[in-house]
Amino acid sequence: MKYIDSLREGMRISEVYLCKSRQIALTKAGKEYGSLVLQDKTGTVDAKIWDLGSPGIGSFEALDYVCVDADVTMFMGSNQLNIRRIRRADEGEYVPADYLPVSSKDIGAMYQELLALIATVKNPYLKKLLDSFFTEDQEFAKSFRFHSAAKTVHHGFVGGLLEHTLSVTKLCNYFATSYPMLNRDLLLTAAMFHDIGKTKELSTFPENDYTDDGQLLGHIIIGTEMVSDRIRTIPGFPPRLASELKHCILAHHGELEYGSPKKPAILEALALNFADNADAKMETMIEVLAGAGDNTGWLGYNRLLETNIRKTTEN
Repeated sequence: MKYIDSLREGMRISEVYLCKSRQIALTKAGKEYGSLVLQDKTGTVDAKIWDLGSPGIGSFEALDYVCVDADVTMFMGSNQLNIRRIRRADEGEYVPADYLPVSSKDIGAMYQELLALIATVKNPYLKKLLDSFFTEDQEFAKSFRFHSAAKTVHHGFVGGLLEHTLSVTKLCNYFATSYPMLNRDLLLTAAMFHDIGKTKELSTFPENDYTDDGQLLGHIIIGTEMVSDRIRTIPGFPPRLASELKHCILAHHGELEYGSPKKPAILEALALNFADNADAKMETMIEVLAGAGDNTGWLGYNRLLETNIRKTTEN
């Protein structure tokens, strides 16, 4: 099997992929064409069906496994498939595990590293709150370990939410060492909770799409509600501490236009915003560069990073 991360411009392929999305669009001349996103465990690739009336174009829907004959081309610095033939794949032509994008890191080892960081939290109320989710709530722990952190932007793979959360927590741990004024227990707790709403904002794989609550509320509000509900089950939890923790979650995107209901008003919220933004943007760029294959030229303007990007020159 030719996995998506091994595709290179000029290849002609005949492979089975998961059709993650399927839309009908119009060219500038008003002609209909098919715009697809195909997926396997190594990532996704855009694909186009320019001649929808061709006899080689069979019937299929989003989330079907499809057998495609296509040419690999390059568009805006990334691979794109020009599909000549496509049909719904038959059972036995694919192994579902080959089509779920998975973290390159060991999920079990990452979770143990997160639990080890939880063990260093000294505040008894924050420690109890963390344990109630990550240790005692097995249903939540399973969902958290295998969820993605995004639909498409960054860490959009099985284990992505855990990988992102661990990275943000480790960055926050570094901040707490470098800036002693930070309340380490509060900051690390906020880091571990900042994206838990994504377990309800996004559906599980292979869909990995927005749920109704995800569309209506978003992960920041959902996560704040999850933490607030659990705090009420812990007798004597200090109200001021609860408000500061919830503020960190509410403000972790930093700006109102980026979806935060509040801007950071305490030092820990500011540190969490910096850590979250740093890890998200680093992973976004890493994934874009990986998707460019052997292309060492400029890849074009990236709207998420708001700049034109390319790979670093190798010595």
